[in-house]
Amino acid sequence: MENTTAPNTHLAPATVVATAARPPRTQGSPVNPPITISSTYYSLGEPDGTMLYARWTNESWHPAEKLIATLEGADLSALLHSSGMAAVANAIHLGAPGKAIVTPRHAYHATLLVAHDRAKREGGQVREVDIANTEEVIAAITAGEPAGLVWIESPTNPMLEIADIPTIAKAAHEAGALVVVDNTFATPLGQHPLEEGADVVVHSATKYLSGHSDVVLGATVTNNPELQAELQEERTNSGGIAGPFEAWLLLRGMRTLSLRMERIWQNAAELARRLEGHPLVAEVSHPSLASHPQHDRATALMNCFGGVLTMRPVGGAQAADDLGTRTNIWLPATSLGGVESSFERRRRFPTEAPTVPEDLLRVSVGIEDIEDLWQDLEQALQAVHARR
Repeated sequence: MENTTAPNTHLAPATVVATAARPPRTQGSPVNPPITISSTYYSLGEPDGTMLYARWTNESWHPAEKLIATLEGADLSALLHSSGMAAVANAIHLGAPGKAIVTPRHAYHATLLVAHDRAKREGGQVREVDIANTEEVIAAITAGEPAGLVWIESPTNPMLEIADIPTIAKAAHEAGALVVVDNTFATPLGQHPLEEGADVVVHSATKYLSGHSDVVLGATVTNNPELQAELQEERTNSGGIAGPFEAWLLLRGMRTLSLRMERIWQNAAELARRLEGHPLVAEVSHPSLASHPQHDRATALMNCFGGVLTMRPVGGAQAADDLGTRTNIWLPATSLGGVESSFERRRRFPTEAPTVPEDLLRVSVGIEDIEDLWQDLEQALQAVHARR
């Protein structure tokens, strides 16, 4: 990974994740922020902006919110939400009612469900596009009644398409639309959408930020005070808040984000290289490969190529399902971004986009030894092929 400096600081990201958002250095102070367990606070008279009630704010959220904001290059604090989907839903509701929402056709399927549900309830439409086709995206933004919100995933889930975020953001703003970027796959170490024109960045902190498959949290971050206030109000009123223990676990997980991502990115690129020439793999995709349609774009816009790859084993959907019964290290499971390597066939979910191939495996690469990962996957591919 290129050692780029973190926004708003002279320190590198690896240093920021280890040192930022710690308590002040006073004699006898703790190294780590404490966890505050209280639903309410001592308060007399009119509210004065101090701590009052834990649905509005909690000291245990603030260190993780500060660290995410620093990594994303935001001057305003990030906001934690009860899950990635809580963050997604709150961000989607920033769009003006009745206005169209432009989304990738290959976005996380629950994100598309929320977008379509909002259009059904409040009017407007969802315009699904090939997010890698910039001309198509711009046409969808400006066609007829201009869109009110442009939702970007880059890389997309699960097809790993790469969007031209700066160009799309410029066109969206010219049309009066807000731009939200789901930065879960790339992480703040991989790209900085706010610098590229995004109004809001969303994370499923369940994934790489926490990194240990033991937390369900989401985050939003923006440099626009009005949008931050709207997001905070929606979080408060909907009750989709983070628990203090979960916020503390997220912060602890983020302390190793740089180390974890370096290993994950290296492993993913090497596995993609080996799988591309494997006789029992019909197709593999990862932005690090020259064969990836947006390889040059990813190289130009991102600091990394991500820790997720896709593969389609020879033998179709049945072979893809059987692979999980033959691995010892690789874990057949949903979600992604943990220290453990896992995979799943995405079309087993009926809500997945029909354009996702039936036999496509979304592969989340972990931090294990690369040779152990390769040998386990290789023997599983051979075992599935022999059984067939």
